[in-house]
Amino acid sequence: MKKIISVFCGSHFGKNAAFEAAAIELGQKMARQGRTLLYGGSGWGYMGAVKKACKDAGGYVVGILPTCFSEDAVESSKPIDELVMVSSLPERKAMMIERSDAFIAIPGGIGTLDELTEVMTANQLGFVSKPMGLLNVDGFYDPLVAQLDLMNREGLLGDAAMHSLVVASTVDEMLSALDSYEPKADPAIQSKMR
Repeated sequence: MKKIISVFCGSHFGKNAAFEAAAIELGQKMARQGRTLLYGGSGWGYMGAVKKACKDAGGYVVGILPTCFSEDAVESSKPIDELVMVSSLPERKAMMIERSDAFIAIPGGIGTLDELTEVMTANQLGFVSKPMGLLNVDGFYDPLVAQLDLMNREGLLGDAAMHSLVVASTVDEMLSALDSYEPKADPAIQSKMR
């Protein structure tokens, strides 16, 4: 079982109520299955929804919050089991990648896109061998998956990065797929690394 999962999500709500419902369901099921939630640290938007759902269901929650955010962001994170303050957004991503067994991106904006592509890049380069899940609620990630497929077909995105991508439309399918994930190295990339 992938015990520690980073959830990448936005700090505000979008228009589709199904996205918040998925965040809540994800937090609840992670708690019930004894998984630890790592997330971006605030209590706003989808971050707050997944954190509150996990905490309310008895789960363990770790927030990683850059110091550039206001005291309101710190206060909004409570209650939480562990709040780690870091100096920057890149440091937050690095810590989440290091501490997690797997990752799930729920529908989000440009920050979520940045986080999930960072994980895919780390997988492609062989820095990690951890699955990057896209919780594809209402087909939200269909255009991104199509673009990544095109990049792969054109030889611009390695097979290891594509293999690390796990796409599922429900929380149950996602958690099951992450648990059964087997890493795959890309020999062409590995031969270029020290």
